[in-house]
Amino acid sequence: MPAGAPRERASRREIFGWAMFDFANQAYTLLIITVVFGELFTTVIVGDRGDGYRFANLLWSLALALSYLLVVISGPVCGAVMDYAAAKKHFLFVSYLVTVGATALLYWVAPGYVWLGFALIVVSNTAYSLGESFIAAFLPDLGPPRDLGKISGFGWALGYVGGLFAAGFTLVMLGEATAENFERIRWVGPFAAGFFLITAIPTFLWLKERGRPQALPPGRGYLAIAGDRVATTLHELRHFRDLAIFLVSLLFSMAGIYIIIAFAFIYGAQVIGWDAEIRNLMFIIVQITAAAGALGFGFIQDRIGAKVTYLCTLGLWVAAILAIWATPELTAWLNVRLGLDWQAQHLFLVVGCLAGLSLGSSQSASRALVGLFSPLAKSAEFFGFWGLANKLAGVFGIVALGLLQSLVGLQASILLCAALFIVAILVCLFVNQARGQRAAEAWHNGRA
Repeated sequence: MPAGAPRERASRREIFGWAMFDFANQAYTLLIITVVFGELFTTVIVGDRGDGYRFANLLWSLALALSYLLVVISGPVCGAVMDYAAAKKHFLFVSYLVTVGATALLYWVAPGYVWLGFALIVVSNTAYSLGESFIAAFLPDLGPPRDLGKISGFGWALGYVGGLFAAGFTLVMLGEATAENFERIRWVGPFAAGFFLITAIPTFLWLKERGRPQALPPGRGYLAIAGDRVATTLHELRHFRDLAIFLVSLLFSMAGIYIIIAFAFIYGAQVIGWDAEIRNLMFIIVQITAAAGALGFGFIQDRIGAKVTYLCTLGLWVAAILAIWATPELTAWLNVRLGLDWQAQHLFLVVGCLAGLSLGSSQSASRALVGLFSPLAKSAEFFGFWGLANKLAGVFGIVALGLLQSLVGLQASILLCAALFIVAILVCLFVNQARGQRAAEAWHNGRA
């Protein structure tokens, strides 16, 4: 692309192909991490050892944290290699195959096979999380800055639609995550793997690799080049001040989000004590509201700005976390004051709407903002740092929650999320979106 040339919007087919990866990989996020396997691992495979599932919850948090730590170590280097070798699509394909293979093997994780389940979650979640960064690195190539909010929002929204199909089928056909139903529900791994394998095919057919590979200097390998590029990027972050500040904010906000993703349905089972019907209904509500939030806020952020949208979504998150924490007590108070006969699980459904709106919109806004702050020639590398901030957040948030809940229980420890979102808001106040976009354009125009 010549210096100063505007970014052209990609074809609808290519944008759809890009978004289909979000559609496909939601089967892993929801079925394995959020809705089914997390609950199965903690309540059946590890089980209650007389401690209210605290040891099981701690093991689950450590498996996820270890996988995120591996992404923290490898993500920026992979991003640098992808930019240098114009190999984003190749790296994406490898991460996709590893995720599919390790997820399918979860079928063999039976009650008592704790460490096999632990290892497969580490491998599959590492590959899945790297794939998130790899697919996001294509975003700046898909359109001009004014369209990135809509494109990112479309991807997130389509992802939640995919999750609705995948998990809806699983909940109806495979049933509950219980010991009595284990022989059916153990198929959740192969089903999630098959769904991801098939529905991601349009991504690899239609998404284009626009970069141009650079020749390796004599005696230099890709890892050495990648190390140099990462070091250079860290040095150059002083020219991308607003991206650096935003990544700090993102670290705190994503720490809270990863806690919710990993523990929301575990919280429903252990603290709220919901029935299977309410659990299934909650899943549907969260998927619909998350899709609506991602799509709706995607259009809004192109008008009011990604930073303002991001701040609004964090405010929604604070309200949602307080409502999640207060659900049992608030239900009892409403029953006394208004003469109702509600159960905590019924009020929890209302809270789920607020959490769903926050979930889809906040992640879409953050991805779009990184896209606005990324020069095209360094998009994979910068999204590698986006992935690093995300997964470092996962390590910090999930380990902190795991340790905290082992001391004070899951309900009280969920307030950690509200504190994390408030810190993220305060840090983001120092981000200047217009200045960040100008820095990206100036870097691109000076080197294109």
